[in-house]
Amino acid sequence: MKKRPGFTLVELLIGMAVTMVALAAAFVLFRDSTKANTNVTQASDMSDNMRAGLNLIVQDLIQTGTGIPTGGITIPNSTASGCNSKARRVNRPPAVLNLTFDGPNSANVGCNVILPAIEPGNGLGPTVTSPDGTSGPASDIITILYADNTLALDQKPINGPACPTGKILADGSQIDFGSSPGCVTLGAAGIPVNPGDLLMLYNAHNPNGILQTVSSVAGQIVKFDAGDAFNLNGRTTTETSGTILSLQDPGLPAVPNGNYPVTSCTRVWMITYFLDSAADPKHPMLMRAVNFNTPQPVAETLENLQFSYNFADSATPPSVNQFFVPAIPAPRGDNENQIRSVNVYLGARSATMAAATGKYIRSNLATQVALRSMAYFNNYQ
Repeated sequence: MKKRPGFTLVELLIGMAVTMVALAAAFVLFRDSTKANTNVTQASDMSDNMRAGLNLIVQDLIQTGTGIPTGGITIPNSTASGCNSKARRVNRPPAVLNLTFDGPNSANVGCNVILPAIEPGNGLGPTVTSPDGTSGPASDIITILYADNTLALDQKPINGPACPTGKILADGSQIDFGSSPGCVTLGAAGIPVNPGDLLMLYNAHNPNGILQTVSSVAGQIVKFDAGDAFNLNGRTTTETSGTILSLQDPGLPAVPNGNYPVTSCTRVWMITYFLDSAADPKHPMLMRAVNFNTPQPVAETLENLQFSYNFADSATPPSVNQFFVPAIPAPRGDNENQIRSVNVYLGARSATMAAATGKYIRSNLATQVALRSMAYFNNYQ
């Protein structure tokens, strides 16, 4: 009988060796591809996080100052004592950071008497330390103001001949928006005034306006209880500057007489951006706080948030008078109302370490935003 053809032991061993080498090469290629894909995914997620956060910051900055008086909004203060420490305290962001709007833009150093449309907070945020020990500079905070253009409260007055049933209580604790045809109808177009909202009230006595925090709303009645989170509702008969009582007609002696001339109001958004590294130290978050509501995360695993500002006074065009401000809100001689553009820098890292290097992937984004409502400069003065 003829012998059946087959593999010898040597041939079998050689075939197995070649196969194992091919499998090992395929495994290494698959492993490297998986690592590369993971790194690309992490880098993409990191970029998406930064872009999402930066887009929100840019959208808010573009609206900064819209509907806000050029000189800012007056806040409670006492000219006799320099300022009322309780009334002027405006903690931003949450009270845990214990921040105030103190700054050099007032006559009394360390006490603001106005709330500008943009308030720098250089180095007032946390210093983020990553799990690998990398630590950057102290992060910045920024707070901006702009009027709400979805709720047209300012199209009609609160009181006066056009709204005879509208009334502001003499002590300033309540507004009845009235029921006359010429009065504002709260809740119109499905956008009601809510507790926690900020209302800017103004009239001929105080064109710069004052801010009140809404405590409660019942129909056309809006109340402003003292002791609000912003301490903006503080009011006494002797310290009226920056309070709702400053809108009243003057009496004798110089004490408000309880009568309010025609007064208007508009809703204002106060928005703060800051980094929170306490809630989840491994994944610091970019937070966005609206008024004194609970801050909401808008991006995660950010390590750095920095702002610098371009100022312009009445004599120098913005393109020439440019400052980076590392420690103070404004250069000497200038103030926050002269900010014309903001430079934003975001630094981020990947959520986990890269498998190939054992290190975090890091990146950053930067942009400059012109403040549309504050950027006008008269070249023909």
